[in-house]
Amino acid sequence: MNGDANGHLEPTAHSYDIIIVGAGISGVDAAYRIKTLLPHVSFTVLEGRHELGGTWSLFKYPGIRSDSDLHTFGFPFNPWEKPNPIATGESIIDYMHATTKKFGLDSKIQYGHKVMQADWRSGEQKWRLEVDNHGRRKVCWAKFVIMGTGYYDYDQPLKADIPGLERFQGITVHPQFWPEDLDYRGKKMAVIGSGATSVTIIPAVVENGVGSVVQVQRSPSYIVNMPQRKPDDPLPLVERFLPRWMSLYILRMQFMVFGILLYAFCRQFPRLARWIVRTEARKQLPENFPIDPHLEPRYDPWDQRMCFVPDSDYFKCFGTGRARIVTGTIKTVVEDGIEMNDGEKIDADIIVTATGLNIRVMGGIPLTVDNKPVHVPDHFLWRTMMLNDIPNLCTVIGYVNASWTLGADSTARLFVRLYKLMEENGYTCVFPKIGENEMKDPVPVLGLNSTYVKAAAKKFPRAANSGPWRPRDNPIFENWRATRADLRDGLQFDTVAT
Repeated sequence: MNGDANGHLEPTAHSYDIIIVGAGISGVDAAYRIKTLLPHVSFTVLEGRHELGGTWSLFKYPGIRSDSDLHTFGFPFNPWEKPNPIATGESIIDYMHATTKKFGLDSKIQYGHKVMQADWRSGEQKWRLEVDNHGRRKVCWAKFVIMGTGYYDYDQPLKADIPGLERFQGITVHPQFWPEDLDYRGKKMAVIGSGATSVTIIPAVVENGVGSVVQVQRSPSYIVNMPQRKPDDPLPLVERFLPRWMSLYILRMQFMVFGILLYAFCRQFPRLARWIVRTEARKQLPENFPIDPHLEPRYDPWDQRMCFVPDSDYFKCFGTGRARIVTGTIKTVVEDGIEMNDGEKIDADIIVTATGLNIRVMGGIPLTVDNKPVHVPDHFLWRTMMLNDIPNLCTVIGYVNASWTLGADSTARLFVRLYKLMEENGYTCVFPKIGENEMKDPVPVLGLNSTYVKAAAKKFPRAANSGPWRPRDNPIFENWRATRADLRDGLQFDTVAT
């Protein structure tokens, strides 16, 4: 046993150069970059849950799949080789297991290690982490901590603000905690929500025998078909004539550039983009399906995240006669269904509240600096990865208008450059320093107006309009910054004897 700063006995400490918190996409990406580019440092990954995967191991709702293409969502150092760009949650987990095994990262992950508190100790120039390991208390020390914890609460879903929901006598389900034994075959289901989760669940339950399903939405989303390449489809020219590694790289770049151009086009020409999306949807839907109001959003494309569906499965399910959409506002939930403000009654045995996620920054881990609490929303983000005035702490925030992994990998590579600079100069700590002028007119880190994102605005750190404080906007520019940006711009380095 050792003594802490207050003289209390504590368990034997475990010390590392770097600790990564979270074994999801962000944590695995960071672990690879550290293992290969900083082979001399000691590091570990602390994962609070019992298995790899983060989001993809937690979510079990029907049809769970990626909402962006796997060629860019996959790791750049281990390209996605299957032909389908949209992948199931199960196949993503398999891919992550194969990746950690291939690169020897699996031995670096400690499961069942939930970080309960993190305190920067100036005297030691290290972070001290309180960790719960299945009820046992452990202490870990690190020169640098990387928070790869995602951006929402795994334990508490977003509370659905639905009047009268408590009166419902059937089964109420939140997608984040879908019961494995839920039998919906032949039942009447209502899915409240219009985002990626809803458009995933609805075709899946139709395929698997639901009696009927009604999507209840206040406002629709933009939904775009993404064709899936079949195993027996002819190979593209690049795959016929180029080495495998080269064709996979080109495929990744094609999807990346297409995503960037699509986003830019939608923002620059919103009315034309709206017309194109609506026209393409009409081709996939049954004749006389009412596009307006059911697929006519009130906002411009990419004000909220666009939903991509494989092989038009969402559109096709409305031709079965077992799926329909109701667009409007809910008056109240009653014992056997939902009453709308326009007088329509929706009968239901099961209500699914797919209304968004409960945002949580840095895993909700309490942060302190020399025992002084850190209020994260008061801080600005340097290059979307470090909080101003907080030493040796990196957080991973990916893209909302592109694949998350693109941002996660840029963060990991930028971190490696920063760590090498500190080693070369003998620095023991680094922290961003922002000026008063730069703090004027802050902007959101996530540029979306989705209900659950707006509800969480007060939980997030802020971004600014200039310099290294601007939010992420373009994967190609971020890739350049990860390898070329001036590391001293906005940062202060110190060397403190310990």
